Amino acid sequence: MKQIMMLLAAMLLTACSKNYEVKAATVQEAGKTLVVYYSYTNNCHEIVTSLTSQIQADVMRIEPADKTQKYEANNYAIGTQLLNAIKANPNDAASYPAIDPVSITDLSQYQNIIIVTPLWWSQMAAIMQTYLFNYGAQMAGKHVALIVSSHSSGINGVVADAERLVKNVTWMGNALWINASNHNNRASLIQNWLPTLNFAEKQTTMSKMYITIDGQAQAVTLVDNQATKTLVEKLQQAPVTVTLNSSGGFEIWGALGFSLPTSNEQINAQPGDVILYNGSNICIFYGTNSWSYTRLGKIDGLSESELRTFLKAGEGNITVTLSLSSGTTTINSVRSVATENDAYYSLSGQRLAQAPAHGIYIENGIKKIAR
Repeated sequence: MKQIMMLLAAMLLTACSKNYEVKAATVQEAGKTLVVYYSYTNNCHEIVTSLTSQIQADVMRIEPADKTQKYEANNYAIGTQLLNAIKANPNDAASYPAIDPVSITDLSQYQNIIIVTPLWWSQMAAIMQTYLFNYGAQMAGKHVALIVSSHSSGINGVVADAERLVKNVTWMGNALWINASNHNNRASLIQNWLPTLNFAEKQTTMSKMYITIDGQAQAVTLVDNQATKTLVEKLQQAPVTVTLNSSGGFEIWGALGFSLPTSNEQINAQPGDVILYNGSNICIFYGTNSWSYTRLGKIDGLSESELRTFLKAGEGNITVTLSLSSGTTTINSVRSVATENDAYYSLSGQRLAQAPAHGIYIENGIKKIAR
């Protein structure tokens, strides 16, 4: 009997583990996710730690510019004053308390955003309201979820604040309420909540491209916009080689030889940023500059000094190759499968629906050139 009971327990544990793995995999296969939160008492920080142990996501913490305030003092007098100022003039930026500059200013790379916020007197904490007032417009078209931490008060007022500040989004599901009585069970609450959410689908475009200079390749994490989708389609046909020159002491730039769709905005470009200028020029930054650009992506993992070396800062006639693999000719041939006639691939190994109109590609294991 003891052996039977042990076997049943093992089967139950295996079933539960597999069920959790399926749920987790479903979340992992969704689009890129950002968790943004504010935490005053550290409760929200603990919630985010439990959340990000179960899903893959970037995390950004919001901080007030004035860190000396004791919002709970005198029966929450300061916190109430901040909330009343917002209620009096909700469309005026001056009504919202100042926050520190955020680490992620461009939300275009994210499909899903999870907001984690405390409740103040049945409303969303004023600090998080400031962030959403400033950046909520960038969430339009995205999938958004909400987790609210409170002592005991209901969260309807916080949900209403979120809906006022974040418009034209798909709410992924009901807000999750974590309070003083169930905070210690937050991990299981989150685990049960996540499968109920409607996460955005995984990106269909490539999230990486590579820049190769003098035989050295560096990965670029692409943002998700029409310019990068069009660029990826171009690179699926063949790598693109351009000649760039140093300019202004902060970038190398030059003509792509073709145009991409623009979604220009005022951008404070930083070292490593890859930018589209005037629709047909690529700029790769080793310094900083502010201008109206369309963001393409960012070079991964190089310091400013390493970027200057890699980009040959200050030099001219720099040969730069853009591709979807770390080598411009990663695949020389593809073994054809007997049941797959007319199988087309790019040089980076991407399966193509049809032969491209121009460029180098592979058909049934044979490299061809379309002119």
